[in-house]
Amino acid sequence: MLSKSTKSLGQLLAAIVATFAIIVAAMVTQTGPATAGANVSADNSHSHMMHKKKAEKGKISKHALRVKMRELWDEHMEWTYAAVAAFAADSAGLNNTIARLLKNQEDIGNAIKPFYGEAAGNQLTALLKEHIQEAVPVLVAAKAGNTNDLNAAISTWYGNAEQIGNFLADANPKLPRKAAVSMMRMHITQTVSYAADQLAGNYAKSITTYDEALAHMRMMSDDLTNALVKQFPKKFKK
Repeated sequence: MLSKSTKSLGQLLAAIVATFAIIVAAMVTQTGPATAGANVSADNSHSHMMHKKKAEKGKISKHALRVKMRELWDEHMEWTYAAVAAFAADSAGLNNTIARLLKNQEDIGNAIKPFYGEAAGNQLTALLKEHIQEAVPVLVAAKAGNTNDLNAAISTWYGNAEQIGNFLADANPKLPRKAAVSMMRMHITQTVSYAADQLAGNYAKSITTYDEALAHMRMMSDDLTNALVKQFPKKFKK
């Protein structure tokens, strides 16, 4: 038979064990939901990040668009100058140069298709190809010294420039119409100027005016990019 002291010790240990079990149970009860809550919070955060990444995946970089637009309009300027120089020099490479210039107009039209669709892109390409084709009578009249034909051809060329400016403004309400038309008219003025100098053999002056025209076109290109970003903010990465 156990002694009273042994019984007391056993009862004390049992009480301690029971108390410890109660404490542990309470801790598990309190910690469980908190941990679960933390896990839910982590899952929600991860899900939000994944959703955000997925949403950003199909979007366009503003910087990439700016670079691409400048590249296309720089090519427009470079191949136009090359065509003018080839015409002035009666170069055998004129037709190939014009073909490459016309390809650039297709590239510019294709660049707006992700924003405005196939038909609008093709329409811009058609207007730009007309812009190139209408330069021919200007150059022919200038080279022949036929003032009446030259003035008539330049007037027609300005008309096409205004069509392009209006097309761009119609497509994008964030691009002021007056500015769009004015920028295109300035492009014609500067091109006529450096072409006349090229035909007259004033090559240094022609190059200086071309540099001014290139700077103007880059400004116009940036304006077009900015207007696109404003019109379609959800298409661009933040």
